[in-house]
Amino acid sequence: MQEAAIDNAIASGQFYGDPSRKYALFAQLRREDPVRWTEPEGYRPFWTVTRHADIIEIERQNDRFLNEPRSRLLSIDFEQRVAALMEGKPLLVQSMHSMDGDHHRAYRQITASWFMPKHLKRLEQQVGVRARATVDTLLASGPTLDFYRDVAVWYPLKVIMLILGLPDADAVHLQRLTSSYFGGGDPEQQKAGDVIDAAQAFREYFQGIVEERRRKPTDDVASLIANAEIDGRPIEPYLASSYYIALAAAGHDTTSASIAGGLLALIQNPSQWQALKADETLMGSAVEEIIRWVAPINHFFRTAKEDCEFQGKQIKAGDNLMMVYPSGNRDEQAFEEPDRFRIDRRANRHLGFGFGVHLCLGALLAKMEMQILFRELTARVSSFELNGDPAWVETTFVGGLKRLPIKLIL
Repeated sequence: MQEAAIDNAIASGQFYGDPSRKYALFAQLRREDPVRWTEPEGYRPFWTVTRHADIIEIERQNDRFLNEPRSRLLSIDFEQRVAALMEGKPLLVQSMHSMDGDHHRAYRQITASWFMPKHLKRLEQQVGVRARATVDTLLASGPTLDFYRDVAVWYPLKVIMLILGLPDADAVHLQRLTSSYFGGGDPEQQKAGDVIDAAQAFREYFQGIVEERRRKPTDDVASLIANAEIDGRPIEPYLASSYYIALAAAGHDTTSASIAGGLLALIQNPSQWQALKADETLMGSAVEEIIRWVAPINHFFRTAKEDCEFQGKQIKAGDNLMMVYPSGNRDEQAFEEPDRFRIDRRANRHLGFGFGVHLCLGALLAKMEMQILFRELTARVSSFELNGDPAWVETTFVGGLKRLPIKLIL
């Protein structure tokens, strides 16, 4: 592949929709050019960072490599549209992953207690109810169905709605918005317009939630956000809506992708499915391996605060670095047999939730959800078979399966 073609592939949604091609190219870059200056057509240039150790080092030095102002890969044309729409703000949504320092800590603290083990333990029973209902639906819909569209998208969404205190009747609307928000340029995902349309619709929806929770607070995360104060002042509407969008969209879409991708990996590796059915103590390590294997977040950006040398490359102040998490999760220097799916993998230092101070706030919740659901699946289903070809979302940011046709073997 020519140099320009490599750069353009790294910025192409279609490239990420083809896992074999994606992993082959990133393996090549880890060997030959692990910190690569990248200049795709129609995008501002950046460094592509593909090795596990390098990604961790960048994340560890959060005072040197900043989350603001560029958090993800967007075309120049799209950035200009956002700037015009947002009256100069560079981001449609500014959530915690695009904040630094005290700003980040203050916003993370608003809901941090809800995602700690003590609180999650109190939610476990209610999550279990939703997992059992999900498998009930699976069994009633079978023996053939699309596991992603009919099952995987709904279970994590209903858990997030439980935490936010949102009515179940809004699930279809929120799923349509999430699909469009994370769908990139994939036409199959644009059910509610493009990402700008989806973000605007999300804001309108959550503005009503803010007004309601300020009038009548309840014991849920939506009330915590609506009534939060930052530096002694009520949270700004833009930042409140950003917080909701990050939880409602990212908080469920990544878990949906992991669940569906995990089931596909278990179908493609039937010995691992049988091992999981036979030994429930493997559930924790199985979920960690699923997250490593699927790696639903393709990247985040950091911006160099000052000139520095990094892995022999001269990084200038203001340069952007794209950390490629799926590549880090298949790094031969970090994992033994990285291209094998092994549910008994130990010391699994995957990057599925990031690393350091910006480690995903909902990591423990996502793992709890997945363990509960896979316990239900292994207990109630003998096995699964593919019933057609899987397909992946064509997007550079948050990706995963968009179709997983399966057949149940009861």
